[in-house]
Amino acid sequence: MLFDLTDLRLFILIAELNSLTRSAERMNLSLAATSNRIKELETRFGMRLLYREHKGVQLTPAGQTFLQHAQQFMQQVERLKSDMQQYNNGIKGYIRIFANTTAVTEFMPEILGRFLTLHPQVNVALEERLNHDIMRGIQEGTADIGIVAGPVQGDGLEILNFSTDRLVLVTALEHPLAVAGIGPIPFSDTLEYEHVGLHEGSTLHHFLSKIVSESGQRLKLRIQVRSFEAMCRMIETNVGIGIVPLSAALRHRHTMQLALVELSDPWSVRERSMVVQNMDALSLHARNLVDFIREQTAQTAATEDNVTPIGAAAGKKKIA
Repeated sequence: MLFDLTDLRLFILIAELNSLTRSAERMNLSLAATSNRIKELETRFGMRLLYREHKGVQLTPAGQTFLQHAQQFMQQVERLKSDMQQYNNGIKGYIRIFANTTAVTEFMPEILGRFLTLHPQVNVALEERLNHDIMRGIQEGTADIGIVAGPVQGDGLEILNFSTDRLVLVTALEHPLAVAGIGPIPFSDTLEYEHVGLHEGSTLHHFLSKIVSESGQRLKLRIQVRSFEAMCRMIETNVGIGIVPLSAALRHRHTMQLALVELSDPWSVRERSMVVQNMDALSLHARNLVDFIREQTAQTAATEDNVTPIGAAAGKKKIA
């Protein structure tokens, strides 16, 4: 074998501390033993992994590559230990999901609630990430399932479209853009007004900021909040207008006085996708969850497609 787990832990530590001496102390190894382990690694690969300098050590380009694989390998080892430990606690499955803001806050909590009720021996970790971080997490194996919206590229990954994510403009009832009978409008027409947005770490904020930046215009953000509910409350009081997923807008319209206006921009209708490394390589529980998400979102989509969002508000008749 080219290396063992001690070699990997040691190399990762050396990269963090930039010191053979301190790494040896941390690993309870002698400096000579530490140096020999690194030399043996370099001999086995036939290339230098470290530059020895007066102030410490630095990784060579080959060393940087080895470090990335070592970190991924150790992450997999930790996940293996964690998964096996679950058996002692009566848990037989663990699924880690990286997802965008809409998935985390809107449809996944309800879907996961149903799934976990049906599968009591499964644990799930759901984390909000930006699209590029989601894709990287799947590529590196730090997540089992990724949920993204919009066009994605993932060489060697499986991308499974499962529903449509429609973005709409939400305004207060008295806002000029909420005039009854107005047709779909371009996003650029909203930029003269002040907006209510999500926090900077959210996928939707990142997406809209990119759209505005590419157009050479500016988004007038009056306030940023942590949830779609908080956005809608601010919008209801006419603090500003906002771009919100249709599912969230429809839900909050039941309890708030809101007008919904369709956007004419092609990007306002985005494909939702699940991303995995290899469907066949997923655990049985993860494959079951993928199928369950497809089934549940298909039912929700059928309901949303029957709703015309323009000008609708709580307590008011929906305009057909």
